[in-house]
Amino acid sequence: MEVQALLITFREVLEALLIIGIITTYLKRTGNPKYTKYVWLGAGLAVLASIGVAILFQVVFTGFAAMGSEIYLKIGIMIVSTVLLTQMVFWMASHSKDLKGNMEGKMKKFITTGNIVGMVIHSFLVVLREGIETVFFFAAITGGNIGAAMQGWGAITGTLIAVAVSYMFFKGTMKVKLKTFFQITGAFIILISAGLLVQAISMMQDVNIIGSVMYHVYDITWLLPEHPIDYAHYLRDTGVAPLISGDVGIFLKALFGYSSMPSIEEVIAYFGYFAAIFLLTSSRSPKKEKAADNKAAENKQVVLNPQVK
Repeated sequence: MEVQALLITFREVLEALLIIGIITTYLKRTGNPKYTKYVWLGAGLAVLASIGVAILFQVVFTGFAAMGSEIYLKIGIMIVSTVLLTQMVFWMASHSKDLKGNMEGKMKKFITTGNIVGMVIHSFLVVLREGIETVFFFAAITGGNIGAAMQGWGAITGTLIAVAVSYMFFKGTMKVKLKTFFQITGAFIILISAGLLVQAISMMQDVNIIGSVMYHVYDITWLLPEHPIDYAHYLRDTGVAPLISGDVGIFLKALFGYSSMPSIEEVIAYFGYFAAIFLLTSSRSPKKEKAADNKAAENKQVVLNPQVK
């Protein structure tokens, strides 16, 4: 869970800081630093709103738990989180090339019209989007215990790394193309998303929402059980210990949805998910790619070094 929380927090906080950094740098560069405080006001209000969403989410989840229905909410959260994670990766992949130009264009319009309220609302919505996504993802990886994820070392470390990386970007000591950066982190997000999907399917089969044509395609508990309890049961039943500890299995299960005894539906969903991602990413026509490249070129360089004009 902590590794997942680290990766998710790092990605979400970095996205928010990159956008806010692009906006504030643009304001300073164009001689409008007086508007910077309004951008940070919007960002600060969004952080508070995100905490409020997390508290509300926890209250709702606790209510479901009191009714004995939390398993259904967990399944719903995992499926929604899978959709959000996938959408987030595609959105950043398609917008990373012209992200800087879009943000600067919107700020220019706000400055020209003197629309300070619009500036605050825009900053608020940019950060709130990342905050709400984080709440959903934390709920998915913790089974609803959002507070545990927020207080763990993973979330804190991810936030600190994101702040440090953002600082280096905007100080001009690090130059990384947005597209390359989001492709790398996006690959890890896709793995987590696939893991959440198969865990949702496994839960639905456990409570008989759906059945299975084949409950166990294979059984490699002897090699790597998916949980310490499975390790203990295998040792008890056979007198021989599995080769790898169940602690490793629970780590892989939490991070990538690993199962030592997957059903046929889990296997199909897991590999089908990657196949769908591949088809969607490869279906982008060369013309669209070229058009996006041209647009990015018009917006000057899309490099995380906003000090370069």
